[in-house]
Amino acid sequence: MPKSLRTALLLAPSALLMGVFLVGLYRLVHSSLVIDGQFDFSQYSAILNRPDYIAMLGRTIRIAALTTLLSLVIGFPTAYYVARYGGNRNFLLLLIVFPWLVSIVVRSYGWVVILGPRGLINGLLIWGGLTDRPIKLMYNDFGVILGLVHVLCPFMIIAILSVLMQISRSLEEASMSLGGRPAYSFRTVLLPLSLPGILTGITLVYLMATGAIVTPLLLGGLGDTMLGTEIFQEVMHFFDYPKAAALATVLLITALAVVIPIQILEHWVARCLSDGADQ
Repeated sequence: MPKSLRTALLLAPSALLMGVFLVGLYRLVHSSLVIDGQFDFSQYSAILNRPDYIAMLGRTIRIAALTTLLSLVIGFPTAYYVARYGGNRNFLLLLIVFPWLVSIVVRSYGWVVILGPRGLINGLLIWGGLTDRPIKLMYNDFGVILGLVHVLCPFMIIAILSVLMQISRSLEEASMSLGGRPAYSFRTVLLPLSLPGILTGITLVYLMATGAIVTPLLLGGLGDTMLGTEIFQEVMHFFDYPKAAALATVLLITALAVVIPIQILEHWVARCLSDGADQ
């Protein structure tokens, strides 16, 4: 079999999936702009002229950014520990991916049991005399961010771990043998080499956080909704497909405005690391 034909056959499934994605993306944008056969920007003007939608978009970006930051703060030390663990890593990897074995609905309801007014945390606080009334731990940004970090943090850990596993420990040891303190070795050796995994994890977590539906709906309620939840309601409850398509397009544009610079930075870092390795 010719090499070109073999390559085409190997790439055919990916090309098919990409084609389906592009067709769906085209239909999404088209349905938000073309109504009754004519171009109509009224959906976008209605969205941009409503303060509640602008606030909803800002809330979505803020929650997604905080979720990504917390996932990075938790995920990097966890990935580093697993990568440098001297024993059997399979058990640790199982613990990391274990949340994926449970439905996202079940996980979110689990947080409702823990964070609710009569949940575990409030019960312990009242029992211990630390508070007289339940603390509001859900139906706000705190509950949504906590639930999203629990759901999305494994993606951050796996993305960083895949890079840390390829970094030889001898590089850190060489730096410290030359007089570099652990903090200096981390800043000058480990962190630059792990940047591709960090940027990939940031991209994955941020994108999935901006489009989250179930967790914000269960832990955030209907008062402080995110854009993904609003799109779901417009489709499933009000059957307003043009409006939902316009909201989805706005969400897509804002997500790309963050992701594209991250991807450019990731390619630049990868090129710098490659050039440094060749010298």
